[in-house]
Amino acid sequence: MSFVGMARATAPIARFALLALALLHLPAAAAEDELDLTQMSLSFEEEFDTLSVSAWGPGTRWIAHTPWSGDFGGARFADPEEGFPFTVEDGILRIEARKDAEGAWQSGLLASVDPKGNGFSQQYGYFEIRARLPEGPGLWPAFWLIGKDRSDYTAEIDVLEFYGDKPEGYSSVVHIWYRDGEHYSRYARNEVFNDARPGDFHTYGVQVDQNWIRFYFDREFMWKTETQAEHRQPLYILLNLAMVDGPSKDQAPSPSFMYVDYVRAYRAD
Repeated sequence: MSFVGMARATAPIARFALLALALLHLPAAAAEDELDLTQMSLSFEEEFDTLSVSAWGPGTRWIAHTPWSGDFGGARFADPEEGFPFTVEDGILRIEARKDAEGAWQSGLLASVDPKGNGFSQQYGYFEIRARLPEGPGLWPAFWLIGKDRSDYTAEIDVLEFYGDKPEGYSSVVHIWYRDGEHYSRYARNEVFNDARPGDFHTYGVQVDQNWIRFYFDREFMWKTETQAEHRQPLYILLNLAMVDGPSKDQAPSPSFMYVDYVRAYRAD
């Protein structure tokens, strides 16, 4: 997901055109690509029986903005208040996007570290979300990871990037955003919703080790790309219901909802 720096202003179509070149040389699946959680231990578990969140921390499990800048896209990520943008019921988190009285969009984001780097991050392992995604123009839900060291670059892994007006599938992207303007990326479009439905619960996961970044849908291998040095560091978790910053958001249903059953991480034993 092009959430970082000047890339936030890049139109989704242009971004896909740039990144689609990476589809030409995706490595084929191998036996070692099968996900085996029996060889891992649970290191982070958010079941959403309750929700510990504040605008910026400290002292809560989640903050409600990106740690480095706050907002992106066509909706402001709201400071949490009673009933909005987060609601927890029966172990399910609901993230709401809606227009305010002036017609401006507001929605919700969760990040697992605060601006000082306090919170959960992990080098290597498997990261997973189980979620239901909203359909409709302008809707942009995501599950992604960012490297803690952003001194010279930002290392990003977009496990799930879904555009509500393209409901046949979702995208997974690996980025490195360098401070000098250079950009590394690997991209795949996962056309999984011909049989499945985005509005049903599915798992979206990524396994990161020293050599490979592997992506999974419902714990089935989708694709992989080689791990770059910039991703060999602790990564923290973000999930959100964003809006595309363009005219399509004017056609989005208000309110719209993303539902999350859990967020988990596993560490290789």
